Amino acid sequence: MNGLLPSLALVRDIEASEIEFMTDRMRAIQGRPGNPEGVEIARFGNAVGFYSKTMPWPAFNTVKGLSEADADEIESIVAFYEERERAVQFEAVPALASPNLLRKLTEAGFYPSGTHTSMYMRPERREERRAGAGSAQDSDAGSGTISIEALREGQMELYAAIHCRATGLPEAGIPPVAANNRVLYGRPGWQFYLAYADGVAAAAGVLFTQGDKASFTFAAVLPEYRNRGLHRRLLDARIDEAHRRGCGIAASQCAYLSQSHRNMERAGMKLGYVRTTWTRLDG
Repeated sequence: MNGLLPSLALVRDIEASEIEFMTDRMRAIQGRPGNPEGVEIARFGNAVGFYSKTMPWPAFNTVKGLSEADADEIESIVAFYEERERAVQFEAVPALASPNLLRKLTEAGFYPSGTHTSMYMRPERREERRAGAGSAQDSDAGSGTISIEALREGQMELYAAIHCRATGLPEAGIPPVAANNRVLYGRPGWQFYLAYADGVAAAAGVLFTQGDKASFTFAAVLPEYRNRGLHRRLLDARIDEAHRRGCGIAASQCAYLSQSHRNMERAGMKLGYVRTTWTRLDG
């Protein structure tokens, strides 16, 4: 099962899949009339810097793809964000981040403030995944009827409501989340899903594919519907679609040892690496 062994090429593919979906997402938001979120995408050697004037959260103001070859770019990167009065975070991936690069980040006033896990798999048919999993059972499987449906065009507000309520964002965030995801609906590579529990829309998930790579970019379950198997079913639906689209690798991110991490393992995904987030001490 899986068939992909750890290698430097695999690490680069996993990171590339994340950079690709984030770049496409930010370009779509940037393309809204008048670029209301003030999105910019900048390249610094091999690294990609994402910035948003109106979205201060780290996910929209981060640098991905950093490697030893970009160690001398750190000063320019920091200046780019300082000019925009925005704190920036760097992501350092094992095997790509050298001691010299990490030293340069430290000298620039950054410290390792957290970690995040990247998972991967070769998408297979569901029957093959189940066979490879043996007798493992889903600990979050619950009673009731669960169904997965592709999001319909008029349901983006519903998606945004689940997105915000499941992740702890305020209700005021629903309209902008809807607007920034509506530009992805129907865009090549993007697919949104809703998970229903006993007929109630209770969870959402997103898939992005480009070339032979698939990314499970987002999934969240409303608090009152957790531990009922919705997250795992959303994973299965996206793996199935990635397989149907002929993807050779699928990747996703999660907090280490979280329920999402466990569900990804049960679905046949493996640990690719745990990347480090670097934040400025005075940020």
